Amino acid sequence: MAKYSRNDMRKKRHARVRKNLSGTPAKPRLCVYRSLKNISVQVIDDTTGRTLAAASSLDKEIKAQAPYGGNKDAAKLVGAAVAKRALEKGVSEVAFDRGGFLYHGRVKELADGAREAGLRF
Repeated sequence: MAKYSRNDMRKKRHARVRKNLSGTPAKPRLCVYRSLKNISVQVIDDTTGRTLAAASSLDKEIKAQAPYGGNKDAAKLVGAAVAKRALEKGVSEVAFDRGGFLYHGRVKELADGAREAGLRF
């Protein structure tokens, strides 16, 4: 039997990254959460503890374009949606917090979609 589960290892990676990564008003944190069926992302200012923008594969406009939220197409749409919402709030540059998930597959597609929509990180 494995000593640590896959999620335990992810939480360890996330804690290791988060001790050096924090969102400021000038450069908030783009925080990613990936489940088996969906993906969600938030733009967070850690100094005030406020979420400035958010998007998820469960949003109506994204769900209409990609009915299943657990694939790369949905992740790219979520990235573009959060970038559009962040740019409307005046946020153009963010610090990318992958949440301990590997930068591969859906997480990479989300980042690429956000970059293509005009967000810098």
